[in-house]
Amino acid sequence: MGKLLLFYIFATCLIGSACVVIFAKNTVYSALALIIAFFNAAALMLIGGAEFLSFVLMIVYVGAVAVLFLFVVMMLNLKKNSLKDTFGPYLYSAITVGLLLIAEIILITYFFEAHPHSADLLVSPRPSRIQNTMALGQILYTHYAYIFQVGGLILFVAMIGAIVLTEGMRRSTPHLKQDIAKQNKRSKKNSLVLTSPGVRMGVTTELITKHHIKKDDL
Repeated sequence: MGKLLLFYIFATCLIGSACVVIFAKNTVYSALALIIAFFNAAALMLIGGAEFLSFVLMIVYVGAVAVLFLFVVMMLNLKKNSLKDTFGPYLYSAITVGLLLIAEIILITYFFEAHPHSADLLVSPRPSRIQNTMALGQILYTHYAYIFQVGGLILFVAMIGAIVLTEGMRRSTPHLKQDIAKQNKRSKKNSLVLTSPGVRMGVTTELITKHHIKKDDL
């Protein structure tokens, strides 16, 4: 009874924090709610007996990804946007798809019935006297080793694609470069100007144009 009560508490907090991630106007609040959602998901895994996945979720996602994402959001200082500005013309389509998904979840929850012998249909049940981490390692690196390697290869290809796209965008975007040879060729004539501005007057564009100074030489 106590485990079932904890399950409902963490599940409710998980759903609430997930809603805050979607509907919060401030991006920092969304990132904080995402961290809370990860914590609740880890607690649910711990209740279900998957302690290894629970600790990995907390260490990797909460300790690294979510915190790094939070720092990036705080440094970018993103402006507050309304929900309509964020989704734009896709707002009504997103609401329709969301309502359909909620209806499907309600129907599945209402009509779902577990088979009495469903536990016997597990492909790789955990043997007795073996820890969860050891059983998971044996499944991944023995029975499903090739599938695990293919999954890693897919992630590697996705990483290479992201790097190539980012590098292509950097090359297409014009940016200033330092020309050392041009800087070494600068002389006193094209780099030093003696002016005599009046009272409460500075070096204006007219003085620069008068002395034939190029903007690249400044």
